Amino acid sequence: MHQINRSDPVLADLPAWVPDAALHYLAHTEAGLPIRELARKSGCHASTVLRQIRRFETRRDDPLIDAALRKLGARVGHTHSSAARAQQKDTTPMQAALKDQAPDTPTLNRDARRILRRLCETGAVLAVAVDMEKAVVVRDGVSGSSTRTAVVDRKVAEAMALQDWISAERAGRITRYRITPAGRAALEDMMDVEERTAPGLSEAPADFADQHRVWGERTVQDTDTGQPRKLRYNLAESPLTALARRRDKDGSPFLSDDLVTAGERLREDFELAQMGPRVAQNWDRFLTGGGRGGFAMDSGVGNGPEQARGRVAHALKDLGPGLSDVVLRCCCYLEGLESTEKRLGWSARSGKIVLRIALMRLKQHYDETTGPGGGLIG
Repeated sequence: MHQINRSDPVLADLPAWVPDAALHYLAHTEAGLPIRELARKSGCHASTVLRQIRRFETRRDDPLIDAALRKLGARVGHTHSSAARAQQKDTTPMQAALKDQAPDTPTLNRDARRILRRLCETGAVLAVAVDMEKAVVVRDGVSGSSTRTAVVDRKVAEAMALQDWISAERAGRITRYRITPAGRAALEDMMDVEERTAPGLSEAPADFADQHRVWGERTVQDTDTGQPRKLRYNLAESPLTALARRRDKDGSPFLSDDLVTAGERLREDFELAQMGPRVAQNWDRFLTGGGRGGFAMDSGVGNGPEQARGRVAHALKDLGPGLSDVVLRCCCYLEGLESTEKRLGWSARSGKIVLRIALMRLKQHYDETTGPGGGLIG
């Protein structure tokens, strides 16, 4: 496979995650490099570069892709100018401002992994409003209302669209995006890398026959042995969404939308809290078998995920033993109800009742701490 020369001075200032086809487009439209020269440097035919340029020109109808190309194009134009080349050894305020408009590779991979996992869930879309700095993931509830499940910086959403991980479903003042097959493949690659680099168990994962599903994995504390164990779950389904589809005897949903929202808020804070190193194992101290006395809210990590960890810690402490066990396992670890009942020694089919009680208490906690509606996630 032919690749563009990223060491070219015109393109060297761009992030490593920018696709080669986008680099060709920017080098041609912003720096004025001829198509034949780009083809020669990349070792491919000129018609290939031409098709790439035409495709990205067509994709500029997408507001996220258009914004990403404008920001990256400004960096290419700034680097290409003779004045900028003379000052390449120093980072000018203009260069710093242009670099801040696009995420670096670690930030993109970290946030994209979190958002793509959410977009794998049934009915989930990424909603982007005009002139808003944030994009939100929303999921349609059983009663027709939408639940907000995640928030991400707009510049990360722009990078995801440029990578073809998400595609616009409907454009307008609010544009809705869904995950693409390329996004699902990228998520699997990210989770494979995370699994290989994470400490803990090292046995090979089991194969699954359902190739249309995307599987995730967490390492949690086993309450029977006290040892870490790997927990696999389907990213397209969570215990809350499955339980929300059930009906009571009177025909009403077993879990109302506000209870699902409370559980999703806890999960989003939990996901944000996991961005720091050596954090995941600390949550086991909230489990019945993990010993509750020594939880350290900060654990010496930077301030990035500290507020999210504080919110999760406060909520779990407020719920207390039993209720905190079930919400941590079902909402955060995404462990199934049957598995949770078995691990906690509960009778069959009792878990859904305890989970509903826990979610009612969790909703009350958020109403008391952030007011009705729960405030903004993240």
